[in-house]
Amino acid sequence: MVYHNLKALIKGIRSCKTVADERALIQQESAAIRASFREEDTFARHNNIAKLLYIHMLGSPAHFGQIECLKLVASPRFADKRLGYLGIMLLLDESQEVLTLVTNSLKNDMNHSNMYAVGLALCTFANIASEEMSRDLANEIEKLLGSSNTYIRKKAALCALRVIKKVPDLSDHFTAKAKNLLTDRNHGVLLTAITLVTEMCETDPNILEEFRNAVPLLVRNLKSLVTTGYSPEHDVSGITDPFLQVKILRLLRILGKGDERASEVMNDILAQVATNTDSTKNVGNSILYETVLCVLEIEADSGLRVMAINILGKFLSNRDNNIRYVALNTLNKVVSMDTNAVQRHRNIILDCLRDGDISIRRRALELSYALINEQNVRILVRELLAFLEVADDEFKLGMTTQICLAAERFAPNKRWHIDTVLRVLKLAGNFVREEILSAFIRLVAHTPELQAYTASKLYTALTSDISQESLTLAAAWVLGEYCEIVLEGGLVDEEDPKPISDKAIVDLLLSILDSPYANYLTRQYVLTSITKISSRPMISAPQQERISEVLAMYTTTPELELQQRAVEFASLFNLGQLREGVLERMPPPELKATVMGVVSENKPVGSSSGGDLLINDDVVTSPTTNGQAGGQTNDDLLAEIFGGSSGTSAVPDASGSASPAAPKSQKSTIDDILGLFGNTPAPATTSSPSPAPSGGSGLDILAGLSSTSPPPAQPASNPMSAFSLPQSQSPAPAQPAPSRLQSYTAYEKNDLKITLTPQTSAAKPGVVMILARFQVSGSAPVTGIVFQAAVPKTQQLQMLPMSNPNVNPGSTETQQMRVIAPVGSAVRLRLRISYTLNGQAVQDQVDFSGFPPNLTGGA
Repeated sequence: MVYHNLKALIKGIRSCKTVADERALIQQESAAIRASFREEDTFARHNNIAKLLYIHMLGSPAHFGQIECLKLVASPRFADKRLGYLGIMLLLDESQEVLTLVTNSLKNDMNHSNMYAVGLALCTFANIASEEMSRDLANEIEKLLGSSNTYIRKKAALCALRVIKKVPDLSDHFTAKAKNLLTDRNHGVLLTAITLVTEMCETDPNILEEFRNAVPLLVRNLKSLVTTGYSPEHDVSGITDPFLQVKILRLLRILGKGDERASEVMNDILAQVATNTDSTKNVGNSILYETVLCVLEIEADSGLRVMAINILGKFLSNRDNNIRYVALNTLNKVVSMDTNAVQRHRNIILDCLRDGDISIRRRALELSYALINEQNVRILVRELLAFLEVADDEFKLGMTTQICLAAERFAPNKRWHIDTVLRVLKLAGNFVREEILSAFIRLVAHTPELQAYTASKLYTALTSDISQESLTLAAAWVLGEYCEIVLEGGLVDEEDPKPISDKAIVDLLLSILDSPYANYLTRQYVLTSITKISSRPMISAPQQERISEVLAMYTTTPELELQQRAVEFASLFNLGQLREGVLERMPPPELKATVMGVVSENKPVGSSSGGDLLINDDVVTSPTTNGQAGGQTNDDLLAEIFGGSSGTSAVPDASGSASPAAPKSQKSTIDDILGLFGNTPAPATTSSPSPAPSGGSGLDILAGLSSTSPPPAQPASNPMSAFSLPQSQSPAPAQPAPSRLQSYTAYEKNDLKITLTPQTSAAKPGVVMILARFQVSGSAPVTGIVFQAAVPKTQQLQMLPMSNPNVNPGSTETQQMRVIAPVGSAVRLRLRISYTLNGQAVQDQVDFSGFPPNLTGGA
């Protein structure tokens, strides 16, 4: 059945009972329309195009009607033109070749005597114009900008906006006409003219200087809108043309940025708008928000800035979640401009932490971090700790990091600093970064007057809760190092010290091994801790026997690292004084800030510079790090344990200065220990010494001596560095960077680019250090990156954690890898990348084999 008009077709489609019937009817009607097009029936063309556009809106193909739309446009009847242009806008886009045929029709209709025909042409141009069409019709658009008809001027301004977006070079053609349009009294023309000028100023800075002369004119227009009484034609909720006011304010913001003279001209009107606009309605709030942005962007005086921030503070008390979110987001951007003004609204910002909307809680949390200083650190950290207690898990990792960084930077005293970190460990010990735990251990080591207090607090906290991993690790470390202080002085309490036995400490640590919360990491910490405790003279024989039995039990564990350590520790039990020397208390590690600069959630943790990390064999060093442990041999490191040095070399002491060489008799003791593990030290030579292991502790040294072949590298979270600095915090040997490092692109999709930079050493063939760099080329950040890699079975791979899983535009994040491959083999990687971009999760997998075939050495 053929339907003669659109109304009949709509009725027929609606009467279909199934989707299949509807699809069959549309196919039948489309075939009839095609047949009619072939017959060149001019009278039926109008009805056929109308039906075809309806079919297109239902989702069925209608591309075969494109040429017929062009024929309708050429018709002298206005109804045909209107339908033809509608069809062109729906069925064509700027990428189709048919569009070149439309240019001549548009040019003819732009010179049409009927203003509505001109309007149709302009409307079509503004929707589908390509770059080529923009160049062809730019002169026609420029001519229509000077039309005496306001209807045409308004549409021509929007077409000029399309031309500038497609061809920015043509901005000069419209500068003079745009200036004239700013004097127009018609609100519609003025609105489009300001939109056009705003685009021109953002596109070309040179044009920006020309339009700065128009600031007084814009100020007059804005003032007339603010002071005008009720105008029925433009009134919206009691405010005259808020859309035009917002556009003017946005243009003033661009023109006043960086220009004191222009800013001074607009100061008075901005103050007037801020004070006279009704804030009880959403329309007024939109104008106030745009006014605030303008004041904060231009060179406004301090009083006006304070008023703008007060407006944002008032927004925070609004019941509308959107307004509160906008206020918090803006305050986050301006807190660095005038922190004192934002501080006045601290209480209401903290109230937002209890808001039901998670996005508001997140923005309030970020703003709270930025407000912390020396004066309010106690108050704000107390509030943040209270929020940490009830916060969702997704907040906890960032919160623990920021609270500890703020405590490190602004702590009034070390007692408060330690109490704060202890509270964090108790509340969210499973969400604490390794760098924070390392910084806490360094703090305890450098505060001997509080070591008894800290050990007592950790012991008490651990007895009540062993489910928090970082709390368990910190307690194991501190009790292992300073258990004799607790045993001598008892548990330090607010009133009187409470005596404690060695059995209680050992019972507590051994209970961790049997708990369901124990993992591979905590078990290694506990084994090292009880071994340290066993070497203390005040530990009774029964407890030493218990510890010996536990170590013997773990010598057969299937976990290789635990088994290796247990064998070593068990061997130490028969060495008497040598055991006490190896397991004596560690010297305090180098004390340095965890992070430099402003406490902010967006800064990478554990980094004091923005430079890329250089990979040098077994260590990861930053270009700005001063390595003090470089060039030490195993002999030198073991000599440090006993307070001397091997040979005649000078060893840096705790202050970093070189101490005089120890007597040569010390060498025999070192030989005895090295001989115990089957590794006899070679005589001193003039060759350059090998770099020290990254941990730098006596226990890590023993790990390196347990076999004649070098052990595989451990990840950054190597738990056997429990009594030393983690890799990312330890002093690293200063190695010269290679003269040239070639980067290879491994992944480049969705604005995310991942490059791999390999580095090899002639001294270690088969070992390839790889630095992965993550960069974003678009304007949206890429968040939650999980980067995984796999190698063939003949190769081994170790990976360090990523510097930051969130990559912002313009920043570079890094991740280090080490591949151990047979000499002469090619390094191949299978990479799996998952991340979130614009709220959508992306997961991808690529195989990479772009490295040179001779990377691992060999012939």
